[in-house]
Amino acid sequence: MIKVVKIGGNVLDDDAALKQFCRDFAALQGPKVLVHGGGALASRMQEKLGQKPIKIQGRRVTDQDTLQVVTMVYAGWCNKQLVSLLQSYGCNAIGLSGCDGNVIKAQKRAPLDIDGSPVDFGAVGDVSPASVNRAILKGLLDQDLTPVLSPINHDGAGNLLNTNADTVAASVAAALQAELWTCFEKDGVLADINDPTSVIPQLSEADFLQLKAGGAIDGGMLPKLENAFRALRQGAKKAAILNAASLSNGIGTQITL
Repeated sequence: MIKVVKIGGNVLDDDAALKQFCRDFAALQGPKVLVHGGGALASRMQEKLGQKPIKIQGRRVTDQDTLQVVTMVYAGWCNKQLVSLLQSYGCNAIGLSGCDGNVIKAQKRAPLDIDGSPVDFGAVGDVSPASVNRAILKGLLDQDLTPVLSPINHDGAGNLLNTNADTVAASVAAALQAELWTCFEKDGVLADINDPTSVIPQLSEADFLQLKAGGAIDGGMLPKLENAFRALRQGAKKAAILNAASLSNGIGTQITL
């Protein structure tokens, strides 16, 4: 079965952890796709350039200046660094953004009602399984190539759009009817954010909504979980959230509907 692995968080900023992840990913058997973020590096780059990163419910607000930065970071440095590392470990990776081969088209997000007020996220694109060019990805996989997807997509009218990498991974996993593995620096979903040992081994959507309402889950974990549930509803075969260091054994939080 195809595996769609999403990597993000502080792992991309930790040279040793990133190299170990790439070694483990390269060793995974069978067809696979890697989707990556790079938000921490993008935020630091914004600050160096005098921009103030703005996030709402774990999602970045992207004006045109921010779009230029995230495109340089995501589709440039992060993507090519991952591809070069994977090549060094024997994985024939090919780096892509959504406009490359028209692999993913996005639709600009309309303003969202958040806490009673409309919020315009700017040059942010929403995607779905129907947005994914399944034939292109399958064709690459059939040639033993491993797609490495940045979260920079396009609208088909010459405009780049920034998409949450968890959303990209969920849509790709659903389109390919694949397993979705979301990796970051923690051991899974935590019942207590301050207790790294409080990993929830299995999380249903009902339990998630209860934890969210109680404030136990918020910030960047929200899009990870919301997209994992969405992927399962739309065709993904399995979903898990786990530590990048546990990629070889798949231990973490198993997500169920």
